[in-house]
Amino acid sequence: MFPEITRDDVFRLETRRLWLRWPRASDAQGVARIAARKEVADMTANIPHPYPPGAAEAWIFDARSRNAAGAQLTLLATLNRGAREPVGFVSARFEPDGTAVLGYAYATEHWGKGYATEALQPVVDALFTLTEVEAATAQTRVTNPASQRVLRKCGFSYESSGLVEMKARGGLFPVDRFRLDRKVWRSLKGWGEPRYRSREAEPPAAETVACL
Repeated sequence: MFPEITRDDVFRLETRRLWLRWPRASDAQGVARIAARKEVADMTANIPHPYPPGAAEAWIFDARSRNAAGAQLTLLATLNRGAREPVGFVSARFEPDGTAVLGYAYATEHWGKGYATEALQPVVDALFTLTEVEAATAQTRVTNPASQRVLRKCGFSYESSGLVEMKARGGLFPVDRFRLDRKVWRSLKGWGEPRYRSREAEPPAAETVACL
């Protein structure tokens, strides 16, 4: 389970160019814009295409509910300047075997800018710093080398390949599985500590980059 600090909707991670925060109802249009692109949806297991009306609002409600319960941490990545437009989202959820599964997706117009790696690194840091999980895992479609590069840059290593059911895609698809153990993460701490925001400092009111 995630600790109390992440269960408050003012929790925020900061990087050089991005803020990662809880999604809000007002983000529905931005979320829909990202998820509605076929290039993004095709590389995920759960984003339907066409993206139906109301799906973004439902996703935001579910993400906030699970964040509040500590069952997972889903954060929206926004630029930290200008209009602070959403560029993508990243999530981490716990599995019964004691690992955490990571997933992410980014707007097509922001592919190739390094945002996926920049956002995933502090989420991985938060996962290992704030919880007792021993390993993080992720899987990508075999046709998605860009996402595989993101995972490798964040310390993940290839573990295996196999078939998984991708409900939104309507069948079984081959994937590559990646894993990052706590002891390996500890040796890669050159990333530096993530910076957290809590209520004392409340913030103002994907080549295909997507991971299953």
